[in-house]
Amino acid sequence: MSATTVAVANPDPTIVDKVAAQLPARKPSTPKCATKTSPPAHISLMAGAVAGGVEASATYPFEFAKTRAQLYAGGSKNPFTVIAQVARSDGIGVIYTGCSTLVIGTAFKAGVRFLSFDSIRSQLADERGVLSPGRGLLAGMLAGTVESVVAVTPTERIKTALIDDAKSHRQYRGGIHAARSILTAQGVSGLYRGLLSTTMKQSATSAVRMGSYNILREFSRRKKLAQNSVTTFATGAIAGSITVYGTQPFDTIKTRSQSANGASTSEAFRSVLRETGVRGLWRGSTMRLGRLVFSGGIVFTVYEKFVALLHTPN
Repeated sequence: MSATTVAVANPDPTIVDKVAAQLPARKPSTPKCATKTSPPAHISLMAGAVAGGVEASATYPFEFAKTRAQLYAGGSKNPFTVIAQVARSDGIGVIYTGCSTLVIGTAFKAGVRFLSFDSIRSQLADERGVLSPGRGLLAGMLAGTVESVVAVTPTERIKTALIDDAKSHRQYRGGIHAARSILTAQGVSGLYRGLLSTTMKQSATSAVRMGSYNILREFSRRKKLAQNSVTTFATGAIAGSITVYGTQPFDTIKTRSQSANGASTSEAFRSVLRETGVRGLWRGSTMRLGRLVFSGGIVFTVYEKFVALLHTPN
């Protein structure tokens, strides 16, 4: 065998090092992964408002029955019985007392909720745009706090006062008149009566609702379930059911605080225990369950469809 062949077969290590040093370095490849982007702020606000308005209009009779049950301890716990009794005695129109206020308020608060949640989500999500269960709950809680202060407390105060007022002397002629009357008699603080209990309820509700929806949604994606309206509705409905029983005491105290006469959070809590005991804190659960099962399915389905219509991620 020739010397040249041997040299090629056994190259000098120093020569190899020199050649390798002159070659361009290869950059390590990084795995590409799909990222989830939050929609722009104006789309979150618009989609949330539309979803909230549709949901409130469709489920208001359950809200009316729930509020009546929480204000008056001796009534029926069956929402359909409450609705039928009111329709027979006072007319079908009374069932929608405060509806316009709730629709406007729900559209506003749902817009604020989704805008806040999407904004907070973008800050807390990982590089793939995914929220961990704990961060999902935190994002929901913070969004609920913003929602309560900005939108929920005053609109819920007016709605609750109207429903309570319709049972007795009827001093209010509508939502605008009720707002003016409360402002005149009690000032701005009158519209924010029950702020603490409402914020407690709203932050807990939003944390459980948005957090559980986020967990269930990620679970459905991992299991490769079809991401369509049926899956979205079912996921929202399950999240609504979890929310009811996890947060009902906050809702009951909030309703008592925001009745026509009003009460502090501690007074409302004591009055519930005095009249109906600890079980009274979950009074109205059936009515609220009927509403939140449907509202959870409706609001998330409408929201995601509206976002998909207006926003195409890069």
